[in-house]
Amino acid sequence: MSMMQRSYKIFADYFQFYLWDPGAQPDAPTDYAAIDNQNRLKVGENIVVVLPERNMTVPVTIELLDDEPELDPAQWDHIAEASLELPSGRLEIHECTGESIDVLSLGEGCYRVRVCFSGLHTLSENGLDGDDHYAISLWPAPYTHLSVIKQFER
Repeated sequence: MSMMQRSYKIFADYFQFYLWDPGAQPDAPTDYAAIDNQNRLKVGENIVVVLPERNMTVPVTIELLDDEPELDPAQWDHIAEASLELPSGRLEIHECTGESIDVLSLGEGCYRVRVCFSGLHTLSENGLDGDDHYAISLWPAPYTHLSVIKQFER
């Protein structure tokens, strides 16, 4: 069951934006490898970095749930999951070089973060325009490693 759903327009400068615990004041990772771009997610302590297809303003929906949601992989181009510890119980959505987008109160604990990517093949030749969309679901779950459920191939 959905506890909350919100929609945002997030400036993904440097092809990234952050989900983190603002109380933990995590450092954004700087050591990117080819696998991170392939996964489209990068994990650090108290932070998950989402790597969209464009370094422009992109549409993002975030849904907070009680349990793991159903998943239809056919709806999406790419699906990846990672765990995020929120010791303060708050989730901040933050732009790379911009500002805080929102802070949500979830409760202390570990959450699974599923990011579903759609419209990745719709980008213009210059990469500035497209119908890409990013849907993020979070629910309480024990810590597990990053996993790619569906890999987007160019």
